[in-house]
Amino acid sequence: MITRRMMHALNLVQGPGLEQAQADRWFPQMELWLEQTIDVVALLVLIVLVAWCTQALRKLVIVPIIRRTKNTWDDVFIDKSFFRWISYMLPTLIATSAIAYLPGLDPAFNNSETIVQTAQQVLTAMTTLSGMLAIGGLIDGGHEIYSQRAGPNQRPIKGYISLIKIFIYVIGTVAAVAWAFGKDPSGLLTGIGAMTAVLMLVFKDTILSLVASITLTQNDMIRLGDWIEVPGGADGDVVDMALHTVKIQNFDRTISTIPTINLVNKPFKNWRNMSQGQGRRIKRSIKLDAASVRFLNKEEIERYGKLDMLQDYIKAKMTLLDESNKATKASTPPLEVRRLTNIGTFRAYVYKWLKQHPQINQGMTLLVRQLQPTATGLPLEIYAFTRTTAWGEYEDIMADLFDFLLAAVHEFDLRLYQDPTGQDVRATATEGPRDVG
Repeated sequence: MITRRMMHALNLVQGPGLEQAQADRWFPQMELWLEQTIDVVALLVLIVLVAWCTQALRKLVIVPIIRRTKNTWDDVFIDKSFFRWISYMLPTLIATSAIAYLPGLDPAFNNSETIVQTAQQVLTAMTTLSGMLAIGGLIDGGHEIYSQRAGPNQRPIKGYISLIKIFIYVIGTVAAVAWAFGKDPSGLLTGIGAMTAVLMLVFKDTILSLVASITLTQNDMIRLGDWIEVPGGADGDVVDMALHTVKIQNFDRTISTIPTINLVNKPFKNWRNMSQGQGRRIKRSIKLDAASVRFLNKEEIERYGKLDMLQDYIKAKMTLLDESNKATKASTPPLEVRRLTNIGTFRAYVYKWLKQHPQINQGMTLLVRQLQPTATGLPLEIYAFTRTTAWGEYEDIMADLFDFLLAAVHEFDLRLYQDPTGQDVRATATEGPRDVG
């Protein structure tokens, strides 16, 4: 099929093509360069109008229709920007076709060929980049659907997905750059392949840093403003992310500079999810003197049973113990009779008290548990989450909790464990040696 431009090119060779092109102009009396400028501006206006229409169509029609469907897999492609990048391709494709219908850019004119070629190269490069990003969104959407369908025991394929996307992005970027300069992409790829060994030798650190930066960004491992903790390196907020380094402002206002590659090769802790979550964890122990643990007597059981927080616990426990001790007799040794202990009652009290505390998030894990006894006492650990994640408020809440608990320990005849102080040593020396005879 012979296109209109080919016909004009033939007419130009044959002679009358220039006269026909002059007759087809929109403004024959206007200077040619001015009409060509108007044609280029009209082309840009056409791109903007088509882009506006496609975006309106996507936001007002396509996205609402997809959101209203019962399926969830199609929503994934919206979240991964697949439709957005597809909509960016249409304006450049239409503009590429519309160039043939601009009379001021007819190939019969001497300077129009350069303008048309440059415009087509730029539009082709833009279409290639949009298509490349659309394919990336399609791959991300497919991976998300696979993750949802496969469940928690899925076989991880994220590494393969990242490798495929890198390959597509490299090919697409090289092709776009080649077409933007009017070159053959295959020749550019061949040249890059020949220079790869030299580039990797000369720019090894830069290439490693570039790959690390892509990995950090692609996997959303770190963002500006994140609180991260690098063992032996830094503990603070990320204030700058460059190609080779990441700057972290520590809480003492000093600046630590971490090589980007270290954040990929070595473990670090990111507190972002804690800051954006529903609560911040409290995980702290009260160390009790194991020698203060004992059974409760009847008077103590009655006294604790009058407390609102322990009424249900004491009643349920006593019913259970009575059922368990039915077979016992008066002559049964005390160790064979089940009884309440002060530490168990205190643990139940602390749990009930935390369940009613207004600053504790009741929708998250709440535990009061014993840890393994050590040479420094019997740890009773509080594992809970506050409703706030603000650092100052969190510290105030935790301090108030343990202020009360450290004082409440003594109401259950339990002692806190701590190493002897100088005052303890002096008191022992003052008392003198005890008579053990």
